Amino acid sequence: MNKHVTRIKQKGLALLRSLKLTTSKKSPDKNKKVKTKLTIWTILAKILLGIKATFNTLFILAFIGGLLGTGVVLGYAVSLFDQVSVPQTEDLVKQVNDISSISEIRYADGSMIGAIESDLLRTSVASDAISENLKQAIVATEDEHFAEHNGVVPKAVIRASLGNFIGLGSSSGGSTLTQQLIKQQVVGDAPTLARKASEIVDALALERAMNKDEILTTYLNVAPFGRNNKGQNIAGAQQAATGIFGVDASKLTIPQAAFLAGLPQSPISYSPYESTGEMKSEEDIELGIKRSKDVLYNMYRTGVLSQEDYETYKAYDIKKDFLPAENVNVTAKGFLYFSALDEATNLMYDYLIKKDNVSAPELKNESIQKSYHELAEKEIQNGGYRIITTIDKAIHTAMQGAVANYGYLVDDDTGQPEVGNVLMDNQTGAILGFVGGRDYQSNQNNHAFNTKRSPASTTKPILAYSIAIDQGLMGSASILSNYPTNFSNGNPIMYVNSSGTAMMSLKEALNYSWNIPAYWTYQLLLQKGVDVRSYMEKMGYEIPEYGIESLPMGGGIDVTVAQHTNGYQTLANNGVYHKKYMISKIEKTSGEVIYEHKDEPVQVYSKATATIMQSLLRDVISSQVTSSFQSDLAAINPSLAGADWIGKTGTTNEDGDMWLMLSTPRLTLGGWLGHDDNRPLGKGAGHYRNAKYMAHLVNAIQQAAPSSWGSERFKLDSSVTSSQVLKSTGQKPGKVTINGKEINVTGEMVTSYWANQNGAPTTTYKFAIGGSDADYQNAWNTILGSLPKASSSSSNNSNSSNNNNRNNTSNSNVSSSSSSNNRSSNQQR
Repeated sequence: MNKHVTRIKQKGLALLRSLKLTTSKKSPDKNKKVKTKLTIWTILAKILLGIKATFNTLFILAFIGGLLGTGVVLGYAVSLFDQVSVPQTEDLVKQVNDISSISEIRYADGSMIGAIESDLLRTSVASDAISENLKQAIVATEDEHFAEHNGVVPKAVIRASLGNFIGLGSSSGGSTLTQQLIKQQVVGDAPTLARKASEIVDALALERAMNKDEILTTYLNVAPFGRNNKGQNIAGAQQAATGIFGVDASKLTIPQAAFLAGLPQSPISYSPYESTGEMKSEEDIELGIKRSKDVLYNMYRTGVLSQEDYETYKAYDIKKDFLPAENVNVTAKGFLYFSALDEATNLMYDYLIKKDNVSAPELKNESIQKSYHELAEKEIQNGGYRIITTIDKAIHTAMQGAVANYGYLVDDDTGQPEVGNVLMDNQTGAILGFVGGRDYQSNQNNHAFNTKRSPASTTKPILAYSIAIDQGLMGSASILSNYPTNFSNGNPIMYVNSSGTAMMSLKEALNYSWNIPAYWTYQLLLQKGVDVRSYMEKMGYEIPEYGIESLPMGGGIDVTVAQHTNGYQTLANNGVYHKKYMISKIEKTSGEVIYEHKDEPVQVYSKATATIMQSLLRDVISSQVTSSFQSDLAAINPSLAGADWIGKTGTTNEDGDMWLMLSTPRLTLGGWLGHDDNRPLGKGAGHYRNAKYMAHLVNAIQQAAPSSWGSERFKLDSSVTSSQVLKSTGQKPGKVTINGKEINVTGEMVTSYWANQNGAPTTTYKFAIGGSDADYQNAWNTILGSLPKASSSSSNNSNSSNNNNRNNTSNSNVSSSSSSNNRSSNQQR
């Protein structure tokens, strides 16, 4: 016998010796309650007796003879009820009868964002307000032995329990109406063993606390019935009767009652209405009609209907009783309400999974996942919770005002593009405000949290350059090749209409957002075996394939504005990542906290790396080569323009997406601009129009919270190594052998910042990142003016392995003016 079986056996026997379930049962005098003992033996006796009704005798002998002697069956059955306690009668009845409690979403200061409105319409009515036709139809279809059982049908429990244990069937199903009521109101419908055990115990207890009519009436008040003729979700017999047939529940005819009784099994599928309220197609309506005929047959089979009545009602055209479609006025809640609700629902899902100790194997079951997601939605909507967000009311309101008043600035001859913006606290990851789009009423796509697009060249600092600096492969003044080169498929790597230029510094590569330097940097990381995936996953990025050559330019990457803002928050926060979040706390009205955000910071880049990159990204903004943001902000608010701004721009192929990422030491603001259908934007969309809109957005935030952006300055960390290097090579002066002749390379010196202790290396022949042999011939020709004649023993005068016959001239350095003219429409820039 293996350890697992032994453990279950011992656990079961121990529980049998100790477990007693105490509940109460109504006495004939309704004002008194008589205590009764419900032991685990009672439950097991009912379950084991059900074996005979479920399996044949031969199987029973084999099963009991092979397993019962070892205690496996006993232990397994008892394990279903481990840690399950019978609830207090009053608490259980209260839960069962509790229709809903309103939950609220609040700003960070506690003020109200809005009450969570459930789209579920439900009206509770008394027993005599529900037609006997509906009661009989429900019982005949859902639980024909309702009058006889005590809440649980043993053979159904056996099918569910042993089926799960030895693979004979489903782990769910066969529930009585009492169990279904418990599922609806108490434990939920997730098909896990823990919930099944609670469901059984609670059902047995409920049968001792309520009479049959009370249970049936309560079930008919809470059961789901699909949609009404306005497309609204409905529950309870009264809403179903009025919303589908236009009559009170007490007036339902037998055909109408049969149709409604068939709905709870699959409410949305069997409903005659779409979510819009429109009538479904004939084919789809037929599903519900066929189900209603099954109900009529069940009523006939159980003796409720005579054969003559059954035939008559089966032929009845129920479609003529359906109400025509109507419109319903829905008050739009907006981006904030639904974003907060989504995050809170996900947190509730995690809480319920943990609370129920759902195992990893169970979580792989899609039906269990779906059930818990539905349960989380229901709990958040109807559980009476206070959901506290991180959203600063003044800031968020100002951001909505800015997009309403200045969103027109991004319009061009291609129409009205959409925008998405997220403002994040660098020290915590808290989202203080966001812009989901131009107008929620006209477009409900949340462009801040749901729209995923390529981040284009805003990827370069995060995925290529910062990682290279962090690995000691590059300094702030390192030189990179921008000579023409191709992807492995032979396609040239383009920048606007340029196929490349010459060698350039990292600073120039970032300021102009050239593509080839980023390509070579990423290739170096791959060659060195650097774990790029680890860096990116620490910041929450989900990138399926890291072998894509255009990855550092945003190829093969899709991100939301919220996710990408989190990446730039990491750079602005000295390399420390704080996972983005919008919900800080979820608590019950009693004050019990069921969730509170816990910060788990991660050091992604070293402080040295992050602060070096900050200094480089400061120049990207101040140089205004790819964005007019700083001058636009200066025109609006000169003092705010003097804050220490760092950032990066990005533009995808064909100008489909424009990005501008901005940070001060306190806050990071991410910005995306584009059309939902991915069509190109007009010229200057990113450089000028998005920059001007975001300048107004930044100013609006400042006006709402004057100290929000702060006056602090980014500064280099003390761990940064400062090296004096040649401006031409990005490395220290030294002797280099060129065409067999040793040359002492000197020239203009600059400071280069490194994240390693040794700083910059001494100049070598191949001083840059990337480039072919031919490229270095041209580079040294530029540096020295002319190359010495080749020595016959030289091995450095080799031809290019993949970039021959480029016809590059010796005067190959790029001037600011010529580079600037090549910015207008960029390939992943």
